[in-house]
Amino acid sequence: KINQNKHCDVWCLTQEVTGSSKEAEINDNITIFTRILDGLLDGYDYRLRPGLGEKVTEIKTNIFVTSFGPVSDTEMEYTIDVFFRQSWKDERLCFKGPMEMLALNNLLASNIWTPDTFFLNGKKSIAHNMTTPNKLLRLQDDGTLLYTMRLTISAECPMQLEDFPMDAHACPLKFGSYAYPVSEVVYTWTKGAAKSVVVAEEGSRLNQYHLIGQSAGTEDIYTSRGQYTVMMAHFYLKRKIGYFVIQTYMPCFMTVILSQVSFWLNRESVPARTVFGVTTVLTMTTLSISARNSLPKVAYATAMDWFIAVCYAFVFSALIEFATVNYFTKRSWAWDGKKKKDPLALSKKPNNTCSAGVNYTANLTKDASISTISNSTAVQLKASETKAPDPKKTYNSVSKIDKMSRIVFPVLFGTFNLVYWATYLNREPVIKGAE
Repeated sequence: KINQNKHCDVWCLTQEVTGSSKEAEINDNITIFTRILDGLLDGYDYRLRPGLGEKVTEIKTNIFVTSFGPVSDTEMEYTIDVFFRQSWKDERLCFKGPMEMLALNNLLASNIWTPDTFFLNGKKSIAHNMTTPNKLLRLQDDGTLLYTMRLTISAECPMQLEDFPMDAHACPLKFGSYAYPVSEVVYTWTKGAAKSVVVAEEGSRLNQYHLIGQSAGTEDIYTSRGQYTVMMAHFYLKRKIGYFVIQTYMPCFMTVILSQVSFWLNRESVPARTVFGVTTVLTMTTLSISARNSLPKVAYATAMDWFIAVCYAFVFSALIEFATVNYFTKRSWAWDGKKKKDPLALSKKPNNTCSAGVNYTANLTKDASISTISNSTAVQLKASETKAPDPKKTYNSVSKIDKMSRIVFPVLFGTFNLVYWATYLNREPVIKGAE
């Protein structure tokens, strides 16, 4: 027991010495880092850019997209959530210490020079501040700084909608220095233009678009204050057509087919064919109005507008076709409720009068003559009531125009659909806005 107690005392003493040594080491490191930071900021003027009067400051940037969308067609803008990274070298912040890199928070960023980067086509930008400002600052011993921010940006995306809904677009993201021309600050991509813009796989799932790729580049703009470098990232979008097939194309297609059903109805069915024509025309009018609600009020016709216009023309032509058939149809009592006057019926009344007179005279003379005259009168009445069929009257007839329309209209509509879909689906998407 005495030996065990001795070993326990030795171990405890060792742990105390080790713990105190680690604590002392940590305190020494904190003291060293505090002295380094105090020394860095001693006499540091954050209003002056690095290398002022000696060389151009190079800002290396790259973008990691965590979430893309939504995209608004009516506002012609898109929203993007990114980690925006900038790196530059400030030799005034060089230090010597036990570590090659200092991991710092956003508090030091307000005490040192940072680039005045702004987004040229940004409509609204938000820097996330929950629970603290989402900013990261890393300082290397040679004075190189890495400055990262989490931003949500609503940027302008010019769209040309002539091919809607089979259209494709290139939505740009432009940024650069607000005050410094290329003679003082120059922007470059960190890993080259091919790998400096990265989109997370789970962040590129959009309801209405496919994000088919992205690219990066630079351009120079010239103003009255000098030449400026503008960094450009393009996001290529291809619209998904499934929603519009269900909501617009299929109803238009079925409405045109419904309007052509009237060709198979008899020309005497005026109420039925009138309902078919008027209902389909009103339906196409409603579809054309609702299809435009999801688009900005552009002054040109889109691909969907052309499809709806042709469908409307087919539906309206079916109504005009029935009006033509009805105009050339001969009226008869079978469908308009009017009877033509029968010349044989005109002799019915005189015959009855004559027979009455004969019967009256016969009653005064002989019973035998009564039966003879009555028989002759009955035969005459039976002959007058029997009406010969009119060979000119036809019932449930089919017009020659209807017979032609049953073939011409479907063939023309099928040809139009074949040309329309082959034209827009088989060609390569023309991305508007990409250089």
